[in-house]
Amino acid sequence: MRLFGSRWVDLPGHVRELPADAGLPAGFRAAGVAAGLKASGDPDVGLLVCDGDQPSSAAAFTSSSTAAAPVLVTRERCRLQGLRAVLANSGCANAATGSRGLDDAAKTQGAAAVAAGVSEAEVALASTGAISHYLPVDAVLKGILQARSQLRREGDGEFQRAIQTTDRFEKRANLEVELSSGSVRLCAQCKGAGMISPRFATMLCFLQTDARLSPQTAELLLGACVARSFDRVSVDGQLSTNDTAILMASGSSGVEVAADSEDELRLGEAIDALLRSLAVMMVADGEGSKRIARVVVRGGSQERAEVVARAVANSPLVKAALHGGDPNWGRIVQSAGGALPAPEPLAIDVWIEGTQVCSAGVALSYEEAELARAVSGEEVEYEIALPGDGAATEVYFSDLSADYVELNAHYTT
Repeated sequence: MRLFGSRWVDLPGHVRELPADAGLPAGFRAAGVAAGLKASGDPDVGLLVCDGDQPSSAAAFTSSSTAAAPVLVTRERCRLQGLRAVLANSGCANAATGSRGLDDAAKTQGAAAVAAGVSEAEVALASTGAISHYLPVDAVLKGILQARSQLRREGDGEFQRAIQTTDRFEKRANLEVELSSGSVRLCAQCKGAGMISPRFATMLCFLQTDARLSPQTAELLLGACVARSFDRVSVDGQLSTNDTAILMASGSSGVEVAADSEDELRLGEAIDALLRSLAVMMVADGEGSKRIARVVVRGGSQERAEVVARAVANSPLVKAALHGGDPNWGRIVQSAGGALPAPEPLAIDVWIEGTQVCSAGVALSYEEAELARAVSGEEVEYEIALPGDGAATEVYFSDLSADYVELNAHYTT
């Protein structure tokens, strides 16, 4: 799936896609090398460095109570508003590894700091792969040395490959954003295909811009855009131990984005569209996925709308019907009713691809063959109306396929 290839996400008029080989924004260098963590021999250690004089950054992490060692070390030891480097690896999550895992993460953080010429507190860590395996520290250290010699502005493609696991296609972006005071660059490298839940998808995502941002602006933009993107997707309803998203701004363009300005809004629109597109791409890449869907829930309280949207998105029955192109809306009603048990019947309205099939909990007549054709495409939209006014929410999700079961039945074997 290509960037901005979904009908649900539009490219803002002031944003232009650049060629994949356009390189990173000014003030950034990256590299990705094969250090032997993956049996395939593909790149598995990535290093990203910000050389800006006054960089700013922001980060968001998994809400899991079993967060992996790299997440714990980064949250506890790093200056999250002043990051200058990221050390990322695939092939090992370094999760559920106890004190040894923390020590291993700290060792690699120190080595990356030396390689990047920055302090340890300025190096964020990110890992992805199987849980419970100890990090092969010696291999990572060798990878850091290799990556150091290969750092370059055009190294984002190799860095992207180094963070991928079961991804079937890369999720990478090179954009130019027109602001009132000049143009700035915005790049991203992202991975994610399975173990994805609406509470911050299992993923790694790194964003870079050469705009000059205050730490407060960086935090505001990342937080608001993550809430509208990675918080809105589900492949299997499973929350990862390693979720990490980091925004870094080098300031090297000289274009300053002031707080509460029109430029802050325009840059925010660009980041929002980019992260939403990457989030939809992750759902489309959901291990074995054939179709993706968006469920929109309106009415009632925000809490009730959220509960219903997530129940539908995570229902194996709904997801199986989606995979088969079966407009079996009874599974949607069942999921919503199970999420909101009540003594009174739920007066729910349901639409599939714009065709209303249920009103106040009662079936309506419709042309079955026509509806079956409507859900046979790559994207399907469900809309649900609950009693009452006010709330509105959405979740993007993938189908459930035999390929997903096969892949995850043998993930570590």
